[in-house]
Amino acid sequence: MAVPTQLGVVPLFIVMAKLGWTGTLWAVIVPGIVTAFGVFWMTQYLRDALPDELIEAVRMDGASMIQAVWYVGFPAARPAAAMLALFTFVATWTNFFWPFIVLDPSNPTLPVALQLLQAAHFVDYSVVLAGAVLATIPLLLLFIAAGRQLVSGIMQGAVKG
Repeated sequence: MAVPTQLGVVPLFIVMAKLGWTGTLWAVIVPGIVTAFGVFWMTQYLRDALPDELIEAVRMDGASMIQAVWYVGFPAARPAAAMLALFTFVATWTNFFWPFIVLDPSNPTLPVALQLLQAAHFVDYSVVLAGAVLATIPLLLLFIAAGRQLVSGIMQGAVKG
């Protein structure tokens, strides 16, 4: 997490070129799925939200490890996973640097397309701002849809006992 994103661009671009994904949205989606922040977030959350005694109790009741994860682990991880999905989506949706490098101008993401709306000598701000509003609508819809999980995750982290 301490290493700047710019240092990993060249190796990541080489990997995407070898996979044949340059110019496609897969080159933007796949690298953003698993991040160091997500691993630390979920590890820390599950360490606090899911005590070993609870897993041991489920195992003593006769459940297999897969059943323990399915019936206890996944429901306990749902609020943190929803928050992580929200953070990851927002970070990927608003990312300009990596999509600008890996995608062609004919297939841009919204932040890159907003930059392409600006001409060299004249900027029509009404078009650029209308594009910015359209780019935020999916984020607003996602926050509305994930609101219950968002509040649940915040409240679960606030109440100890």
